[in-house]
Amino acid sequence: MLAVVLGVLAAAGTGLRYALGPTREVPVNETMLESPGAGALFGWLGGFKALAADFLWLRMYAGWEDRDLPGTQTLIRAVVAVDPRPVYFWLNGARILAYDLPVWRIAAEGGYEVLSATRRRMIEVEHAQMAIRHIQAARRVQAGQAALWVEQANIELNKLGDLAAAAESYRRAWAEPRGPYYAARIYGELLRRQGKDAEAYAWLRELHPQLPAEDDAADAPLVLARLRELENVLAVPAEQRYRAK
Repeated sequence: MLAVVLGVLAAAGTGLRYALGPTREVPVNETMLESPGAGALFGWLGGFKALAADFLWLRMYAGWEDRDLPGTQTLIRAVVAVDPRPVYFWLNGARILAYDLPVWRIAAEGGYEVLSATRRRMIEVEHAQMAIRHIQAARRVQAGQAALWVEQANIELNKLGDLAAAAESYRRAWAEPRGPYYAARIYGELLRRQGKDAEAYAWLRELHPQLPAEDDAADAPLVLARLRELENVLAVPAEQRYRAK
């Protein structure tokens, strides 16, 4: 049995170049199983997919430490093609695509002092969009995962600066089963940052009664404080102000 396992891992590693073709920088939304070689390899792995995916992730991490951009990007795709079930692979792959790879590319092109702000921004946006496509692919096999919407929202907010898109993704995260309370709070805050005070007030007014007072993660007092701030900003008459139960 040990020999079989080692053989499978060897095939996953040494056969990867044949299955995926030459190592190159590739769009993450390409479907790896469109390659006949990849389909044959991954199908042959059968019940060893989880083990093979772990092995490939370790290979990817070794390349990540060496800042091997095309190799890291290829292996991120390979891992989820072999075993798309662990959300960990999808989330951390998206983070590497969005945050690490653009830093490596900028460094390879001369660094932050050499590249223009326009060129740096182009690289950062390109990789943020790659990461979002990666997350969108994850949702096709990972139903009901609030963490995927949160990760997309973080990228939209921190890398793209798109308040409207980030707000919608946080809202979608909250709508998922076991959606985190903070996603609902951030959605309200991003509405305020877009100048949508009335919409934010309506949202938080609807949200507050859903927050369990005994749950620190819900942070009901903070939401109530935001409501009071908005009532002052919007000059809500005293008789129409929110009354916490």
